[in-house]
Amino acid sequence: MASVNPLRALRASVAARLVRLIDYRVNERIRGEIRGDIHRLGAQDERADERLTEQEHCTVDHRRRLDALEEGLEKVRGDLRWTTGEVERLIPHVAAQEARLEDLRAKLALAPPAGKPQLVEARSLIEEVQRQHAQIRVRLTGIARYEERLRKLEEQVGVSAGE
Repeated sequence: MASVNPLRALRASVAARLVRLIDYRVNERIRGEIRGDIHRLGAQDERADERLTEQEHCTVDHRRRLDALEEGLEKVRGDLRWTTGEVERLIPHVAAQEARLEDLRAKLALAPPAGKPQLVEARSLIEEVQRQHAQIRVRLTGIARYEERLRKLEEQVGVSAGE
């Protein structure tokens, strides 16, 4: 039989106990660090969820605003098409009025000295020309104002879309 050295057995027993004690302490420390890491990751995950929710709300708001701007832009485009059509329609009338004015100027320049009835007719023609000329100016002024309003609206839409 092999003899058992009591010191060797005691030493092995103490070593085994020491190993278990150290393993226990290391394991407890590791578990504590893991719990802390899990807690920190959970907090970061909550913050990330909050940020994601906030970004989703911002995206929805931006889409809503973009849809409203596109709708406004389509309305402005329609108004611009209408204005362009009206200008195209009025151009021949203005040209005809200008031609009539030139004809009247030519008649007045070539007319010999006239008697009283001819002067009355000439004055009435001049007044008619002046009246038509005033109407043309009013129409052109209205068109210019409308185009200026459209230009301002287009600039506002451009600035809003840029934001």
